[in-house]
Amino acid sequence: MASERGGQEQEEPPGVQLARLLRGWWEAAGSASGGTRPTQQALASRLGIDQTTLSRYLNRNHQSTAPPRVVAALHAQLRAPAQELERAQALCRASLEDLGRQRAAGGTPVPADGADAETRGGDASGRSLPRWALPAVVAVAVLSFLAGTVVQGQFAEDRTVAASGSTGAGSAHATHGPQRWPLVKRKKHEDQFTWGRTVQNLLKHQGYELEVDGIFGDRTYEAVMDFQKRHQLSPDGKVGDDTWPALVVEIHIGAEGFPVRAAQELLDKAGQGGTEVSGTFTPTTASNVKFFQQGHGLPVTGAVDVPTWRALLMSQSPADDTPAYQKSPGASPSVSA
Repeated sequence: MASERGGQEQEEPPGVQLARLLRGWWEAAGSASGGTRPTQQALASRLGIDQTTLSRYLNRNHQSTAPPRVVAALHAQLRAPAQELERAQALCRASLEDLGRQRAAGGTPVPADGADAETRGGDASGRSLPRWALPAVVAVAVLSFLAGTVVQGQFAEDRTVAASGSTGAGSAHATHGPQRWPLVKRKKHEDQFTWGRTVQNLLKHQGYELEVDGIFGDRTYEAVMDFQKRHQLSPDGKVGDDTWPALVVEIHIGAEGFPVRAAQELLDKAGQGGTEVSGTFTPTTASNVKFFQQGHGLPVTGAVDVPTWRALLMSQSPADDTPAYQKSPGASPSVSA
């Protein structure tokens, strides 16, 4: 195995150790008899990420921020030793916690010895910049950061408005509230994907007989109306800011049923991917929840509470294919009591 291990490795940040381990997997992939090491471009394509991101994950001179999904996929794609997956996952969690502490303290991740020239005030070719050029570079970087922040903030606001379905004067102002939820309403023949299936899974948990197909038709509409009446909510048949908090339930390790299935699908589609949708809340599910919570500034509990439900829902893209497990017969779990 080409993984680099030494006495000083134990003193390195976990992200650097993870980068060395992942890099070692890649370098050793072609060492087996008849084996061929994939190019980073080909490997990135298999993982569904861009090559620049993969190169950053495999750069031994920096702390790797590879998420659990990518670590597990790399282990499988590169046929790395089975006993090293657990260590890689532990380093992945430790790296995330380490970076979270650095951000909370106002610091930035420190590259390992031998970092590239850009981190030492040089240009991409390794040449040192003249002293008079550094203030100009800093000024340009600051202006670029500020411009990017404004654009990013506007994009985030526009996305929230679109997700909530708000229109008209004053809707943009309303999105600044901390408790915004997506607005899901009746569209008889339109698949609303994870949002629609989440509504249906949570209603099935409440005992309503529905097909979990993502299509908010008449039966789903009537179930929402009945649920709202039972919980003293305005019966408008729409699932929004008032209905979501009453509909979601807190789930944690050991839980089973429709709410777990809904949360796992949301987690799988929230950007990191790789969460098994089984209807059983396993320790692996909890680990993925913690990863999501840390990335969204939530308390890292591993349980899916109301704020985590909201963040998961707001992290979804409405354009999504029906998952394979949804197409297979008999896939739904029994209704929880």
